[in-house]
Amino acid sequence: MVETELNQKNRQKQMILSGNLWKVMYRISWPAVIAMVLYGLNSVFDAIFVGMFVGETALAGVSIAYPLSQITLGLGSLLGVGAGSALSIALGANDQETQRKILGNVNYLSIIITTIYVIFALLLTTPLVKVMGGSGEILEIGSRYFQITVIGSLFWIYGLAGNMIVRAEGKMKSAAIMMGLGLIVNIIANYILIVLMDMGVAGAAWGTNLGMLVYTIVGLVYFTKGKASFEAHPFKFFRDKKIVKDIFSMGIPSLIMTIMNLVQAIVVFNALSRYGTTYDLALYGAIYRIFTLLLTPIFGLMRALQPVIGINYGAKNNLRVISSFKIFAVASTLMMLPFWLIIMVIPEAALGLMFPNRIFDAASLLYFRAYMALLPILPVIFMMMTFYPAINKGKPAAIIGIARQLIFYIPVMLILPKLFGIQWVYYGTFLIDLVITIWVFILIKKEFTILKQAL
Repeated sequence: MVETELNQKNRQKQMILSGNLWKVMYRISWPAVIAMVLYGLNSVFDAIFVGMFVGETALAGVSIAYPLSQITLGLGSLLGVGAGSALSIALGANDQETQRKILGNVNYLSIIITTIYVIFALLLTTPLVKVMGGSGEILEIGSRYFQITVIGSLFWIYGLAGNMIVRAEGKMKSAAIMMGLGLIVNIIANYILIVLMDMGVAGAAWGTNLGMLVYTIVGLVYFTKGKASFEAHPFKFFRDKKIVKDIFSMGIPSLIMTIMNLVQAIVVFNALSRYGTTYDLALYGAIYRIFTLLLTPIFGLMRALQPVIGINYGAKNNLRVISSFKIFAVASTLMMLPFWLIIMVIPEAALGLMFPNRIFDAASLLYFRAYMALLPILPVIFMMMTFYPAINKGKPAAIIGIARQLIFYIPVMLILPKLFGIQWVYYGTFLIDLVITIWVFILIKKEFTILKQAL
């Protein structure tokens, strides 16, 4: 009986190590794609409910607070990507000690990080929302939304980290089910709290917290019942210096990516607050959420790529590592194309979900198309952000993330909208992403050469 259970738990690993890569990609990625789409729908449904039932000003307030709420997801990704990458490598190398201690270290770090975050976030709520460009009623609405998300931050951080560990095992279907349950609770809670109880943006924030609570509980049940493919201890605490170091080393690019996105949001929303209107704030918030939702299938493939790269790298299958990256990158672009074509042809259909009573002018639709124009080639950047941590090289991914914002994004957004108008928020983003994509192609080509030479 024990031998049969072990064989079942090792089957996924053996498929990743030796199965046909297109079949591996399909079997592992489709649940991950569904999981990430469900995850992305959380924020989109918040915006739809707020835009439809509360109003445009409320949508603007939630839009400027939303990037702040994503700090918790950055912290969860720090732990989840770091621990997931360490676990994938440990599974490939049959490192039982790391497998046994990985969850206990995540438990320990989750409590420490959440405590620090909650204290500072609650103390600095108003200044943080002001930094985002909030003032007057928008400041009040944004502060209320952000404070409530902070209260539920343990569920955001630990829930996401635990789910990423499940994905690192290659069990994307289980991860998708957890996310799906959280989304269902979030939608039901939003309807009850916003529509029936008239709680406004507070209802949207509490609804998301309730969804994340369920998401976390389901993850704990998974580990408690021994469903994991490694020796999991969901209620123990470990502080192994090497594992903690590995988690931070491999997870820090994901946190940096979140911080850089926050920096991007700060400069963008300040430019829009200074040179635009409440509608401009709400429009950018809506466009950004649609953009992120369209990327979520790619995030799913990206998460599925992590165990494939990590386990094969741990087993020293370098050529298979390279082939895996190429196959996942091509599949990402092919998956993106039909959705991209639809929104480029009829952008008002997507925007109308959050602005039910507005007729969009030509400028708004042009901004939308400019922001979305490079979507089909962006997947290679996100695959790279998974690729480097999965081979225990977090530094290049971190450099790309920092350079995009500090070297390119901040100067462009501080200068061009001031000189030429808010349209350069959108045109500038297009030019920056084009430069970064070319850079990433060059880096990946060099890394493939190194992997081949190591054979």
